[in-house]
Amino acid sequence: MPEDGQIVDRDVGRNAELFAHAIADLETAEERYPYLRILVSIVEQAHPEWKNAGFKDEKVADLLSDMSQGKLEEEEVKEVVRMRDAERKSRRGRKGRRGRKKRR
Repeated sequence: MPEDGQIVDRDVGRNAELFAHAIADLETAEERYPYLRILVSIVEQAHPEWKNAGFKDEKVADLLSDMSQGKLEEEEVKEVVRMRDAERKSRRGRKGRRGRKKRR
């Protein structure tokens, strides 16, 4: 949190900001990964307008870096955002194939 006690992003909230600080205190990227996924999900829910933006990974990474006062590395956060998006696209592709009958 900023020194003046202000919340960085009211849409995401104070608890998410505290969560960002706690995640940043973890030692390794492997330890941070599952928690970063959760935090990225929270940011995505708070900012649905970023969903189809080509710069979503940059916006989320910048916000989480600000929320953690620069302790979270932006590149690490960007990678988590990209991986979540890729997994989502992969799942969407499989769902469309289920239940379809083969044409003859």
